[in-house]
Amino acid sequence: MEVTSSFLLLLQPFLPVFTAPSFATFVQIVSGWILSHRHRYLTDVIFSGGNVGNGHWSRFHRFFSHAAWDRDVLSLHLAKLVVRLLAPNATLLWAVDDTLCRKRGLTLYGAGMHHDPLISSRAKPLVSWGHDWVVLCLLVVHPFWAPTKVFALPMAMRLYRNRQGLTKGKKGKAVSSPAKPKPDPNHRTRPQLAVELLRLAATWFPHDDLLVLGDSAYGGKSVLSQLPPQVHLISQVHPKGVLYASPPPRSAKTKGAPRKKGVRLPNLTQWADDASQPWTRLPFDQFGLHATLVVKTQQALYYKAGGPRLLTIVLTRDLEGQRPDHRFYCTRLDWTARQILSAYACRWAIECTFENCKQYLGLEDPANRLPKAVQRTAPMALMLYSLIVVWFQHVGHRFVCFPYRPWYRSKREPSFADLLTTLRRVSYEEKTEQLAPRQGRWKTWLTQLTELLCRTG
Repeated sequence: MEVTSSFLLLLQPFLPVFTAPSFATFVQIVSGWILSHRHRYLTDVIFSGGNVGNGHWSRFHRFFSHAAWDRDVLSLHLAKLVVRLLAPNATLLWAVDDTLCRKRGLTLYGAGMHHDPLISSRAKPLVSWGHDWVVLCLLVVHPFWAPTKVFALPMAMRLYRNRQGLTKGKKGKAVSSPAKPKPDPNHRTRPQLAVELLRLAATWFPHDDLLVLGDSAYGGKSVLSQLPPQVHLISQVHPKGVLYASPPPRSAKTKGAPRKKGVRLPNLTQWADDASQPWTRLPFDQFGLHATLVVKTQQALYYKAGGPRLLTIVLTRDLEGQRPDHRFYCTRLDWTARQILSAYACRWAIECTFENCKQYLGLEDPANRLPKAVQRTAPMALMLYSLIVVWFQHVGHRFVCFPYRPWYRSKREPSFADLLTTLRRVSYEEKTEQLAPRQGRWKTWLTQLTELLCRTG
């Protein structure tokens, strides 16, 4: 069974990415992935799409492990499609972060022990075995069908492999050797992978400015000092980070090399307690930020991370005391504190995307082990998230309906679960439209059955 024809039309721009047989397999995998209610093992995707007996099942496995298509080319076509349909001629707002997909099996390619934020606390950090994906998302801010929400659409991703995960737990490896293993010259950290993704996105849109949001893990020297020319970054200054004023103008009588930085500025606590620079009150009521903040703003050098690049620094304090004081920076000098904080608040949408992809699209489910299959299967779930949001924006918003729940009458905006439910319901109704009687209890029964089948969970 295939999904609705309006969704299949969105897959046509990806035709140049594949050969003709691989594109047919791609459409069948997408249909089965969306209609599946169980774990997204590839065998269940075959069953959900009604492709049992449609050729040998190995062709679906080989689509990920051996077929001749490139994941970055697929990401390129996806990004062009999203921008053309959702954000033409708009400033592109991006977010970058990483997520852990827990896995089992020591022979799984690319798996390692990574910090698990869901089971960790501030006092006790814990780790889990799995894949760590660095993901670059394009943000859709306040669409007309959900004017208070933000959706982060995954565009490109990279698998992070830590040094320990390259050899630990692999069969046949000598682990008792007293010699210290040599560092892998091809090893790249998460920030380095993020820079690689940003450079890739910059080549996709060479004439557009890209504004990227990243947390403190992606705000250090390895990212800020390596940004492409048209990419701007909003992130956090380390709590112990040192700021400097701009270097003073060079005198004609001064000898030697010119100064690269000015005087050292007060640290976070000293700046907050400085009465000579008053606080400015800024109330916020938006996605991810519902508070009344007071802020201070200045332009300074975050020299250790950004070198001589001048930044706009915003110091924030929550009047209710629910958040600690933070310093944010932005590489755009013409942005105000409200613009910077409003944009950074939208970064939380990427966390919602990771949760929805794991809960509703089986991001952690695929059990592939070969290198190329691992690099392709999990990104399929992330890209499907983007396609579902694009379909809903383009077509699906006309068909959304919320079931009657007398205990929940205030719902006005759809969640991603509602988007996926709507896509499934439209697909089922398109197939059963000719079979449904016009009236009677059979039509009611078929409507109830369709609603049950399309329900996500």
